[in-house]
Amino acid sequence: VATLLAKLLSEQSHRYTYRFVFIPGTIGAITWLARNAESVGRIRHGLVLTCIGDAGGFHYKKSRRGDAEIDRAAAHVLRHCREPAEILDFSPYGYDERQYCSPGFNLPVGCLMRSVWGSFPEYHTSADNLDFIRPLPLAASLRVCAEILDVLENNRWYRNELPHCEPQLGRRGLY
Repeated sequence: VATLLAKLLSEQSHRYTYRFVFIPGTIGAITWLARNAESVGRIRHGLVLTCIGDAGGFHYKKSRRGDAEIDRAAAHVLRHCREPAEILDFSPYGYDERQYCSPGFNLPVGCLMRSVWGSFPEYHTSADNLDFIRPLPLAASLRVCAEILDVLENNRWYRNELPHCEPQLGRRGLY
């Protein structure tokens, strides 16, 4: 899903730049953060993908901030998708979002998954294999990811330069 998403993004121009990080769970995120600590302040949105190809319903785990733009975009898309979806509050248990949202970083990074990690008996066992992955859930996951990015790309913030309706001096006097 992430590889196809990267390919789709490479075929278009965007407001944001994107970085796809393929790393081992937990230690990979910790290492990436340690090696990139000086530049993480530029991160506006992050999305961890895990357990994304099985037949379970969608789950989105919010960032530790809980109200980051990625949280709102994912909730919006999942509210309007044709599959069951649940929004989960942040907890310090889970996948790499834990590291990205840890104290000292607290990045706006959420986690999109289908079956929640650890909620099925095959999780992290030899029975957790490619037999779980299905083409239609993978395609739907790609669509949801693309829609989340589309919401982020097209979301605009307007700055009110007159929040208290202060009079302004123009060419024709006060208005």
